[in-house]
Amino acid sequence: MTRYRGIWPVAPTPFHEDGALDLDGMKRVLDCLIDQGADGICILANFSEQFLVSDEERAILTRLCLEHVSGRVPVIVTISHFATQIAVDRARFARDLGADVVMMMPPYHGALLKGTPEQTCEQFRAVGEVGIPIMVQDAPLSGVELPVPLLVRMAREIEEVRLFKIECPQAANKLRALIAEGGDAVEGPFDGEEGITLLADLDAGATGSMTSGMIVDRIKPVIVKHLAGDIAGATEAYGRVAMAINHENRQCGWRSCKAAMVEGGVIRSEFCRHPIAPLHPAIRQRLIDLLEPIDPLVLRWGR
Repeated sequence: MTRYRGIWPVAPTPFHEDGALDLDGMKRVLDCLIDQGADGICILANFSEQFLVSDEERAILTRLCLEHVSGRVPVIVTISHFATQIAVDRARFARDLGADVVMMMPPYHGALLKGTPEQTCEQFRAVGEVGIPIMVQDAPLSGVELPVPLLVRMAREIEEVRLFKIECPQAANKLRALIAEGGDAVEGPFDGEEGITLLADLDAGATGSMTSGMIVDRIKPVIVKHLAGDIAGATEAYGRVAMAINHENRQCGWRSCKAAMVEGGVIRSEFCRHPIAPLHPAIRQRLIDLLEPIDPLVLRWGR
């Protein structure tokens, strides 16, 4: 039984209508996720709009989140950067503030600057020397292919490479191969993509999922039941949330969580920084219409 299991949602980063960080709102987001039953929380990820915050804001958010969570659940801090030294510095900063894990994609910048397999290993090895567990984020956004043999090599050669968030196409096949070939070196096989392939990924051996923070309390039973061997119960629980997850994944992205949190009084604004456009009103309404029948805590947490 691994300690890396369950649902570890990504916390959205709330902004005021003028685009400034909403730090009080950030605290409420964290409290809401914990009250939903999150087993861990990830900050500054892509679904946190990490590519729209400054380095100074990253530091502010890292400190605030770790201090506010204060050990109630483990916290993963995303540290991805093309420059290895910056990734190392971010990892050290997160470790010193009490982070439990750091998450990073392979080195990339734009569509053409991509680390080779050897450069990827070198960057993860350098971060590993900081002395904090690492989650490898295998995401299409990077455009860098991370074949299973490379992931297994890193898991075996770099002590701190312990967790893997697999969210590439056909994630279940990759998770199954990674677990089979990596053995005990793969301590935390997770899926992502809002849980849109969650059942297949759990069948493949995933022990956890990094979803958005929208309906943590409604997705968690799927994982709990599946890990307990209740496959029928997990399938039934997933059926209740599948339409909302599909709408989130295919139509809304991270904006869905913010919209739900505004509806439920968790935060005051669902503002996303330019060039991200707001949700179309019809898409947003469809989201709320799909959420209301499953009565997630997010829609009533702040009311």
